[in-house]
Amino acid sequence: MPDTIAIIFTFTTYGTWLRGDDRGWTDEGRLMPANPRLERFDSQRLKHEPNLFPADRLLGIGEMIGESLIARKNVSLFALTVQTWHVHFVIGATAHPVPQIAKCAKDAVRWGLRLKRPIWTDDYDKRFCFDDESVRNRIDYVERHNLERGWVRKPWLFLKTFGPLE
Repeated sequence: MPDTIAIIFTFTTYGTWLRGDDRGWTDEGRLMPANPRLERFDSQRLKHEPNLFPADRLLGIGEMIGESLIARKNVSLFALTVQTWHVHFVIGATAHPVPQIAKCAKDAVRWGLRLKRPIWTDDYDKRFCFDDESVRNRIDYVERHNLERGWVRKPWLFLKTFGPLE
């Protein structure tokens, strides 16, 4: 198996992508079809309203994530987007276990916002990139979210440019 050269993470906010969602959902790594009954059941079980980040806080939330990942985990962060209901970021390969990276990013926002309610869904998605093309495609995917919001591709100064391995 080739070496991992980057990883894309996706987090969704609490209550915004439930099992049964018509966008699809995963169960133990398998993509599952829409199931409105299951989605209604999960929605009724929520203890809080779904969490959406205010649009005017998105850049600040990105700062929290980026600064924490760089300071605490010393990662190279190639792309980041923070949307009202989800976050994507691409980091270079790291010796840190994936769950530690996810916890660092999520905890930075929990600490920074100090909300007295759940912010994130419990789990997250991660995809490993094994070649330059897949890394560039994932970076482009994340950056297009920023462009759609009216931002530049890299709205945070700490974001690095991905280059081929020497």
